[in-house]
Amino acid sequence: MKLKEDINPLLLQVFRSVVWVYSVITFLPWYFFSGAGTNLERARRIKACSISGHPAGPYRAINSREKLVALVQPGVDTLDKMFEFAARRFPNRDCLGTREVLSEEDELQPNGKVFKKVILGNYNWLTYEEAYNAAKCFGSGLAALNQKPHHNIAVFCETRAEWVIAAQACFMYNFPLVTLYSTLGPKAIAHGLNETEVTHIITSKDLLQSRLKAILCDVPRLQYIIVVDIKPTSWSDMPRGITVYNMEAVKELGSKPVQMDRRQPEPSDIAVIMYTSGSTGIPKGVMISHGNLIAGIAGMAERIPNLNETDTYIGYLPLAHVLELSAELVCISHGCRIGYSSPQTLADQSSKIKKGSKGDTSMLKPTLMASVPEIMDRIYKNVMTKVDEMSKFQKTLFVLAYNYKMEQISKGYSTPLCDRIVFNRVRSLLGGNTRVLLSGGAPLSAVTQRFMNVCMCCPVGQGYGLTETCGAGTISEMWDYSTGRVGAPLVCSEITLKDWEEGGYHSTDKPNPRGEILIGGPNVSMGYYKSEGRNHEDFFVDAKGQRWFCTGDIGEFHPDGCLKIIDRKKDLVKLQAGEYVSLGKVEAVLKNCPLIDNICAYANSEESYVISFVVPNHKHLMALAEQVQIKGKWEEICNNPKMEKEVLRIITEAAISDKLEKFEIPKKIRLSSEPWTPETGLVTDAFKLKRKELKTHYQEDIERMYGGK
Repeated sequence: MKLKEDINPLLLQVFRSVVWVYSVITFLPWYFFSGAGTNLERARRIKACSISGHPAGPYRAINSREKLVALVQPGVDTLDKMFEFAARRFPNRDCLGTREVLSEEDELQPNGKVFKKVILGNYNWLTYEEAYNAAKCFGSGLAALNQKPHHNIAVFCETRAEWVIAAQACFMYNFPLVTLYSTLGPKAIAHGLNETEVTHIITSKDLLQSRLKAILCDVPRLQYIIVVDIKPTSWSDMPRGITVYNMEAVKELGSKPVQMDRRQPEPSDIAVIMYTSGSTGIPKGVMISHGNLIAGIAGMAERIPNLNETDTYIGYLPLAHVLELSAELVCISHGCRIGYSSPQTLADQSSKIKKGSKGDTSMLKPTLMASVPEIMDRIYKNVMTKVDEMSKFQKTLFVLAYNYKMEQISKGYSTPLCDRIVFNRVRSLLGGNTRVLLSGGAPLSAVTQRFMNVCMCCPVGQGYGLTETCGAGTISEMWDYSTGRVGAPLVCSEITLKDWEEGGYHSTDKPNPRGEILIGGPNVSMGYYKSEGRNHEDFFVDAKGQRWFCTGDIGEFHPDGCLKIIDRKKDLVKLQAGEYVSLGKVEAVLKNCPLIDNICAYANSEESYVISFVVPNHKHLMALAEQVQIKGKWEEICNNPKMEKEVLRIITEAAISDKLEKFEIPKKIRLSSEPWTPETGLVTDAFKLKRKELKTHYQEDIERMYGGK
């Protein structure tokens, strides 16, 4: 649905008159108390500049031109010191919260599938002091089980309070923590465990049963498995030489009078070996030091205005992803409370929440939230579908309010009347108290960003960073409502643009300098684990001793010092006739089409056109099928050649209206009846496309669409 409609001029005038009268009455007090003038001034100011004077950079934030920031608090230079500082400063404040499961039942769906539904109660909280003591006892218990300092230990677990307690225990006792995504395939899991030579692994009962058990014989060094679930379970069928402990039992070991001495880490010691999601092949282990993470936390925290102990953060993204881990560490460093959730229980309408009961955001009412574009796109499409179903009057009111608010926020003003009357219900989807949304992991479309700004009544800080830079690079300022940009460098980072001849990107380009993004600073990681070759390719140290990472992403700097990601080396394909196609650009444009839930563009250099694999939106595709009189089950409709042509026609119209070049528009598509989830192995936990796996999965369709079959 487009958020512009032909509206009766009289109705439009009435609406504007009501809003005008309300604005006149409330403007002066609101203007002075909200700081609107200051916010607009902040949004327009120069945020970063080239400290060398050259268009290539390096660019630094205005407030860190002289020196990059590396610490959140003076003297707090390791993660164990940071947690200890927080526990001393906020001992009785809530730290980690978990919802009580009241009941669980199987619900039969109309298609014959059985879904597990839950009714959840209140959040139960551990205070900072309790969480700190739990981590200390657990770390001591691990040491009693012969876990040694500087020897790697793995965590393979869903996002939950126990993950953070385990991580903090490892930070305290200087056990480098190997993090693995819970959705990695068996080969990738075994590869990570064997490469890091772990003898101890921390996991959950479900993951041990469903994913880990099958590969235990392929990990010969493994000796101890610690299961985090509260209920003890006996595991009699484990391979010889492996002992299973419950987390509580390990804590009890560590709480005995003869406690194990702990060797505190140095800032240069490895805190985490974080395995990437494997979007481009076998996951790589990124070595991140305590000092790297502390610097990244300092940089991120500076971009969140008024961050303090009254904030509540909702944790549901994978903690094995650098975005979630960094965001939670930022919160801990400032005494915020963290309530845990999952994508299946997040909102009242989420797949595991029983109808009529409350999702996690309704109970927790978070003020801070991190998200990935895929989840924001889903919220946007779901709300727009609901708007389409409204009466004509309701829809007109929504569109009027939407466009009026868009106009106002571009001037630095807010719209309390529209927020209260029109957008309050949409805002309540995330609990109603959200004041900052942080987006990362992939580019966020301008349409979705605008929607979140308007309907969720809060700023969206779009960030850019990688595992190799502790997730830190840039974050847009909260009062900057421009779209398509990722903000200025954080105070812990600087960015240089390197010319890329093959792609035609140069720092001397007009109107803005362009090139490959290189990130430097104390947050740049120590490199890849046991991969000297890749370390020499992707990392380097400059004459001043500062580490840099070559990202492979192409960016351009705007005059105010904000960065825009415009391409990626690996996403750029040269067609037969010599034109370069950015697959990421094609996907970003077409994902705004209501018919598309997900899309992967593909191009072969020996061919002259682009093709695409498309996960269609169920509701919109079924409506289209009825319109063109195509009948059948979901799979039959997706496999119908006539349906493919209809969808391609609509996609082509969307591509033309969004000004894609003719050679960028897909000429053939394949509709997928199955959604792409991390469980299918076709996308990462952050919902990034795994192009190699998608190519293998659709190989027959590629050959068909390129005329081979």
